[in-house]
Amino acid sequence: MRPGGRPSTTLVLRTEAAAVFAQRFSAPLFVPTGAVGRHGPSEASVMAALLESRGIPGERILLEETGTDTLSSARAVVALLLGHAVDAPVFAASSLYHLPRCLLLLRLLGVRARAAVPPAVPASLRWQRRCYWWLREIPALPYDATLAIIGRVRAG
Repeated sequence: MRPGGRPSTTLVLRTEAAAVFAQRFSAPLFVPTGAVGRHGPSEASVMAALLESRGIPGERILLEETGTDTLSSARAVVALLLGHAVDAPVFAASSLYHLPRCLLLLRLLGVRARAAVPPAVPASLRWQRRCYWWLREIPALPYDATLAIIGRVRAG
């Protein structure tokens, strides 16, 4: 989130991509996730408002506002799906560089998630910035995966 509660371009693109992808389903349920960061409101509530502005009914949106990082968001989404007895295909919607980690974590936590079509990368995004985000995933993916596995082993 940006100061003043403005969503980042990435957040808007991810949300729009999810809304477009969901058009292929009759009654999709959206689970935007993300707590309040340095600048409020929560990422989840901003994504919900973006979805509603695209015509998604509020009753089709289930907010998850506790996730502060990818792993805690994945854990919270899994708990939310189990708590609401959601038994439907799950599609993760995120940026292309971030989808592998999202999918791996959801799968390690017991959800057979698949990828939604990610948003296109804006032409204005410099290649150095794109490389930064891809390189950031290199240590993050095995780190989060290890923590997810340890958590599942400890839970029994």
